[in-house]
Amino acid sequence: MYDVIVVGGGSAGLMAAVGAVTQGAKVLLLEKGEKLGRKLIISGGGRCNVTNAKEIDALIANIPGNGRFMYSAFSTFGNREIIRFFEGLGVLLKEEDHGRMFPVTDSALTVAKSLIAFIRERGVTLRTKAPVGQVLAKEGAIQGVRLRDGEVIPGRAVIVATGGKSVPRTGSTGDGYEWARELGHTITPLYPTEVPLRSDEEWIRKGMLQGLSLREIEISLYVHNGKRITTQEGDLLFTHFGLSGPAALRLGHYVSRALMKDPSERLLARIDLFPRSTGEILSREIWKRVKDDGKKTVKNSLKGFLPERMIPLFLQYAEIEGEKVGAQLSRKEVDTLLSFLKGWPVRITGTLSLEESFVTGGGVSVKEIDPKTFSSKLVRGLYFAGEIMDVHGHTGGYNITVAFSSGYLAGRAAASYALEKTFSEEN
Repeated sequence: MYDVIVVGGGSAGLMAAVGAVTQGAKVLLLEKGEKLGRKLIISGGGRCNVTNAKEIDALIANIPGNGRFMYSAFSTFGNREIIRFFEGLGVLLKEEDHGRMFPVTDSALTVAKSLIAFIRERGVTLRTKAPVGQVLAKEGAIQGVRLRDGEVIPGRAVIVATGGKSVPRTGSTGDGYEWARELGHTITPLYPTEVPLRSDEEWIRKGMLQGLSLREIEISLYVHNGKRITTQEGDLLFTHFGLSGPAALRLGHYVSRALMKDPSERLLARIDLFPRSTGEILSREIWKRVKDDGKKTVKNSLKGFLPERMIPLFLQYAEIEGEKVGAQLSRKEVDTLLSFLKGWPVRITGTLSLEESFVTGGGVSVKEIDPKTFSSKLVRGLYFAGEIMDVHGHTGGYNITVAFSSGYLAGRAAASYALEKTFSEEN
C-alpha cells in the first residue's frame, strides 16, 4: 500500500513526488511512457524556462486561464521558492528578458535530471511503461489505481498530473480527463492556447514573408465591431499558414475563446512594428531617409529601416511605386505608410489544432478543486496538478510555474492526508 500515487511523470508529477516524499510519505510515480519528463526536456526550446521572476500580481496577469485560482499557491510555493529549490539542488539559474529564468547550462536536461535524482535518492518508486487505466474510489474516497494490464495498486491518495492534450508525442493525450469525469468532476471545454495563428491573407498564402522574424513588436486583436480584445508584445515569426512566435502564441488564447463564443467572428490583428516610437518620430525618420537623397528610390531609402522582404509589401499597401524617387513622395503617401507601420492589419481565421498547440486550455473545473491543497472537493484523497486543471498561462515560464507550484503543494497535501489516514487506521 502506497501513501501517495502520482500519475504522470512530467513537470507537475515530478514536483508532486518531491512534495510528497519530503513529508515522509511512501510514494509511487507512474509514467505510461518510456521516459520521465519528456515534455519538460523539450520545453523552452530545450532550455527549460523554469519560472518567471515577476511579482505575484504580474504572474497572475500572465495566466489568462483562471490565474486568480493560483494566488494562494504562489504565495506559499511560488517563483521565489521554485528558484531556491532548484538552486538548492545545484541547478543555478539566470534571468533573461521579461523575467524568464533559465538554467545557466541552457539545458532542460539539467532540470529534469535534478528532479529525478532528488526523488529517486529519497526512495520514490519510479515505474515507466505503466499506463493507468482507471483511478479507483469507493464511498467517496480514493482506493488506488488500476493499470491497463489489470494490475491494481492500492493507494491512500492519488495525484493526477497527466497534462492536457497538447504535444501528444510527449504522452499528453488527455487520459486524466476521463478519470476525473468518471469520479464526478466537470471537464470544461478543451481548446488550443499558446498556439500559432492562421491567416488567409494573400501574402501569407504566397509565402512572401515565410521564415521572417521580427523582434519586440506589439500585436493587438480586434473583433468585428472594432473592439480591442488584447495587446501582446514580443517576437513574431511569419509562417506558410500565418503567424507564430511568442507574440502570436499569446494571442492564441483570445482567438480560441472568441471563436468558441462565435465561430463566425471576424478577427483582425494589428501589428505595431515600432511600439517604442510615436508616429511623429517615425514620420521624421521616414522623411529624413527619403529626402536626404531625393534621387534615391523609395524602396532603397527604406532599406535598413524595414526588413528588405517587407518593403515591396508595405509600398503596395501604401500605393507607393517603389521606383519613385524620394523627392516625389507626398505627405499623404508617407502618412499612409506610417499608418501601416503602426497598425498593420492581418486577418486571423483561427489557430492550429489542440494537438499542435503548446498548452491546453480548459480541463478539470477549478470550482471543484481546493486552491490551497489542489485536493478534489468531490473525492477524498484525490488531487490534481498542472495542465489537467482549467488553468493556463502565456509562454514565458508561467505554465511551468503553475505545474511546479500545484505539483509541490498537491504532493504535500496528499502526503499529509495519507499519513493522517494511516495514523487513524493504526489507532
